[in-house]
Amino acid sequence: MKTAVTIAGAEAKASAFVVWRGFEESIRKAAEYGYDGVELALKGAEEIRPADIRHWMKEYHMEVSCITTGQVFADRGLYFTHPDPEIRKKAIEVFSGLIDLAGEFGGLVNAGRTRGFVGPGQTRKEAENLFVDTMQVLCDRAERRQVQLIIEPVNRYEINFINNLDQGAALLEKVQRVNCGLHADVFHMNIEDDSIGGSLIRNGKWVRYIHFADSNRLAPGLGHLDFDEVLGALKVIHYDGWVSVEILPGGNPDDMARKAIDFIRPKVMRYNGNWEGK
Repeated sequence: MKTAVTIAGAEAKASAFVVWRGFEESIRKAAEYGYDGVELALKGAEEIRPADIRHWMKEYHMEVSCITTGQVFADRGLYFTHPDPEIRKKAIEVFSGLIDLAGEFGGLVNAGRTRGFVGPGQTRKEAENLFVDTMQVLCDRAERRQVQLIIEPVNRYEINFINNLDQGAALLEKVQRVNCGLHADVFHMNIEDDSIGGSLIRNGKWVRYIHFADSNRLAPGLGHLDFDEVLGALKVIHYDGWVSVEILPGGNPDDMARKAIDFIRPKVMRYNGNWEGK
């Protein structure tokens, strides 16, 4: 298992839920603090040059863990369940560019709120059908690039569709594609899932990526979540992917990022040393 931290471009708006802004400086600091990689929060593939990513990854001995798409929803208003086919078409175009980028960097593209919601006058069944149709189109595109598309359940206070792992898994069964999965965020799971550990184990075949934040959305260790329970469940499902820190940066993002990795690193080292599947 490897550790990552969320970053975005220097011009990212306040709605971009990341720890640091400014790609190169963020990558440099992440490497200095001891993270293994960075999660790139992008609103489109055109936001960053592949040549720059290759250079920074080599210079700082880092990897891209995942490409996340919160800004595609927050800044561009694009999502999979939009009733307007032209909006859905544009969402597919933007995601296609990000999938192509992930084909070289990370191999994972997240869909958080960009998976959409049940809108006014729309039935849940209609939203589900649009979600499944859009996912199938994107997964077929992603398969050609050896990329996986992962869905992040988000709590009910932020969106009204796919709030927990069980709901996400049920819809992914309908997508019927092997290159889709779940992006589990323990902050949201603490609100929505019956048991963080139990839900991870129950839905283990779908889990591809993990976000760590504590119960107050600050650095792990600053709230009341039991991360030993979380890691124990991940061990049961033989998870060997990324643990990425997506937290509120607070008044001092550097301090918050350092507290997060100082708390997580020894647990991950023990996990990696004891994991029977390694």
